Amino acid sequence: MATRSAATRDARVPLSRERVLRAAIGLADEAGIESLSMRRLGQELGVEAMSLYNHVANKDDILNGIVDIAESEIELPASGAVWKPALRKTAISAHDAFERHPWAASLTLSTTGTRPARWRYMNAILGSLREAGFSAEMTDLAYHAIESHIAGFTLWAVQLEVDTEELPDLAAIFLREIGTGDYPYLVEHVHQHLKERNPEDEGAFAFGLDLILDGLERILDSA
Repeated sequence: MATRSAATRDARVPLSRERVLRAAIGLADEAGIESLSMRRLGQELGVEAMSLYNHVANKDDILNGIVDIAESEIELPASGAVWKPALRKTAISAHDAFERHPWAASLTLSTTGTRPARWRYMNAILGSLREAGFSAEMTDLAYHAIESHIAGFTLWAVQLEVDTEELPDLAAIFLREIGTGDYPYLVEHVHQHLKERNPEDEGAFAFGLDLILDGLERILDSA
């Protein structure tokens, strides 16, 4: 007996908002956010695109929903936890979530509407800073410093993501283009990218995050 296609099997499962959004996340993760359309999503679920409107208002509603799901994967700092390690863990968790969903870092800055996961995330970070003893003014500055690092670094990393197997060839091409005489420090920097990394090295994201948190700790201690 022939096996039914995945779309046919899925079509027998009642549609729900959750199922539509999870399918949208799968498409965006696999083929990029630009691949996401009502028609493509309907095909993925084995239904007509019009059926989706019983569960989502429009594409913007889908984008808002999937970025909220992505942000719900972030581990939040617990109330009363020691602020510095708790916020470090949350920031790394956010960066990891955005790496799993490369479209999410950009969407989180541009989508609006009901965002429960976003609100919980912001409130938890702000609360951690306030409970640690930062003033309302310093909490505002600290929050934006941490958030800018998470979003900015992740957007930069997503744009520059290169297959590690291709890196030596790309580096060789780049080095031929720039030569070696006029840009010695840039050449040195390229070679740093080609070095084998220490497995215990947490990388540039954690390095920058620690600079921010260490600076905030000094401010708090001197207040």
